[in-house]
Amino acid sequence: MTDGNHEQDGKNGGVPPEDGQERLPGRQRRRFPGISSRAYEHPADRSALVALRKLSGFDTVFKALSGLLPERSLRLLFLSDSVRVSDEQFAHLNSMLRDACYILDLEKVPAMYVTQDPKPNAMCIGLDEPIIVVTTGLVELLDEEEMRAVVGHEVGHALSGHSVYRTILLFLTSLALKIAWIPLGNIAIMAIITALREWFRKSELSADRAGLLVGQDLQASMRGLMKIAGGNHLHEMNVDAFLKQAQEYEAGGDLRDSVLKIMNVLPRSHPFTTVRAAELKKWSESRDYQRIMDGHYPRRDEDKDTSVTDSFKESASHYADTVRTSKDPLMKLVGDIAGGAGDLGSKLKGKFGGGNGSGGGSGEGSGTSGGGA
Repeated sequence: MTDGNHEQDGKNGGVPPEDGQERLPGRQRRRFPGISSRAYEHPADRSALVALRKLSGFDTVFKALSGLLPERSLRLLFLSDSVRVSDEQFAHLNSMLRDACYILDLEKVPAMYVTQDPKPNAMCIGLDEPIIVVTTGLVELLDEEEMRAVVGHEVGHALSGHSVYRTILLFLTSLALKIAWIPLGNIAIMAIITALREWFRKSELSADRAGLLVGQDLQASMRGLMKIAGGNHLHEMNVDAFLKQAQEYEAGGDLRDSVLKIMNVLPRSHPFTTVRAAELKKWSESRDYQRIMDGHYPRRDEDKDTSVTDSFKESASHYADTVRTSKDPLMKLVGDIAGGAGDLGSKLKGKFGGGNGSGGGSGEGSGTSGGGA
């Protein structure tokens, strides 16, 4: 896209400002022409996507699968029983959607629907053409700048192609329920679902970054996550205290708490909200984010030349750094083992004992896990 116009329902989108920066009261926001989703994707998410995009016939296979998946049914459902965002309906959301697509240079504006549901939620689904769905609970909960970050989050999913895998995950979850009576079949499906959920949790961190690139307001992104966790009570909440919960969640307790954390997160498609907030703040302070804001980022026309090997090396390096710097008792133990721990038995005893062992926590559990969307 070169002229900043978008297509939606056969009509062109809004004309961009002459200087290429969208204006808001009191500030300007930068646009990222030709940006590749690799610019904001979490390393684990990026390596998986690069590998899948390199697979010969990948697009053909998924288009063939589209006949088996309930995409048509979902589209008809939202068309018939939700409100489609347009110039005539939820015009402020339509403006945000067009702006987000303009900033991330997504040529075709996805269809967007508002559906009646008191639970705050949003999703981007679809194999052929992604659609974005937001609930009334979310629309009523967030202010304009917070909602802008959410819309950017979903447009980031569309640009990355996450909607394809989200749709498949929904399908497999439904299939697992239908064949639960077949022991081996269900185990196989659940193994795939577990792996997809782990990847999808990382894709949510990617989309949070896309939301920040669209909104370019870290405080609005933080407020939105806090509201998803604790409701519309901002006067009762504090960003620094909320982020402190994430630190406590990571470092608190002993190995038993580490195992409980893993068990708690396995069935979820999203990371815990405090974790998302901490990860986003960390990225906003990184050199990678600053380079993007300065106009230095991977371009979409370079995606075909991306090395799968290099992407996996980046992912492996990220996980190695995570283990090395993590305050979680289990991650510390993994680091000790990798580094050649001397008295492993003593370390295990201390970490499971909690309180007095080396590396053991204070005995406080990981109760402040943060609410999930």
